[in-house]
Amino acid sequence: MEVADFSYGSDPSGLVWGYLFGRGAQALALDSAAALDWLNRAEQQAPDEFIWLHFNLSNAASEKWLKTHVRLAEEFYETLHQGSRSTRIELAENTLIAVVNDVLHNFSFEASDISTLWLSVTRRIVISARRTPLQSIERLRQAVKGEEPIRSSVELLVHLLRDQADVLVKIVRDAGARVDDIEDRLLAGRLTRKREDLGALRRVLVRLQRLLAPEPAALFRMLQRPPAWVAELDTQELRQSTEEFAVVLRDMSSLQERIKLLQEEIAAGVNEDNNRSLFVLTIVTVLALPINIIAGMLGMNVGGIPLAQHPHGFLIIAVIVVSFTVVAGWLVIRMQKNS
Repeated sequence: MEVADFSYGSDPSGLVWGYLFGRGAQALALDSAAALDWLNRAEQQAPDEFIWLHFNLSNAASEKWLKTHVRLAEEFYETLHQGSRSTRIELAENTLIAVVNDVLHNFSFEASDISTLWLSVTRRIVISARRTPLQSIERLRQAVKGEEPIRSSVELLVHLLRDQADVLVKIVRDAGARVDDIEDRLLAGRLTRKREDLGALRRVLVRLQRLLAPEPAALFRMLQRPPAWVAELDTQELRQSTEEFAVVLRDMSSLQERIKLLQEEIAAGVNEDNNRSLFVLTIVTVLALPINIIAGMLGMNVGGIPLAQHPHGFLIIAVIVVSFTVVAGWLVIRMQKNS
């Protein structure tokens, strides 16, 4: 079998990359022709051998090639058309069906940067498929190319889940750094965009937690009654990987709570600023009230306007207005102190 190296494109069959395990310490890279040859003679292969084929679903030929050359559970094809749902691992027709949500390579804390990876895992064949390049599956590929030993198909799935947990840890760290920066700017009084940044970040974290958290019911059923071909060691490692996920998700929940507290603090600051502005506006309105009343009365075009013919009428009116303004200001300040 010839060694083939692929980029994120795919060959005409939709295969992005393929690897054969069990023929030495290093996995052998396969193209679609070599993979098809192995599948046709799968019963004659060594019992420790298994292959991993990764497909690009954006290539319309991928699903057709799989239906033609690989016998997969119908549930796998059904999940391909269900859209993005929460991460889960289920058992169907003695096959592990996994739906794994992951982030794109250029993840920028946008909800659209989350996509789905589908897997079908049996003892001899692992099929993975995605529509966009994802971080965790690429980390798994680099580990395989780096000659990291993978002894079984379930261990490959466990490795993927741990890689996804590592990616999630990095996201939580980056999000924590963003929150630290926002908090520092808030304390320094230099925060320009306040609740918008925190709100967008919190929404992305909530979506990540909802999609990446494995469904406990399906996983519990699978771990309680795993397929007969799954070794006890693989079951234990799968259970440990889910526990690692739980730790990361708790850290994400703590970060969400921290963001919530910052949002509440910012909202309290905004309310305080609004109250202060309203108080200043009230004082200005009260101080201008005597002037407006007296000016309105003296501006009426009726006879008998007082002091109209008095030589010092303007000065008298000005003293009256100032006196009323001073009294109004004193009353407002006294009421503010008493409150």
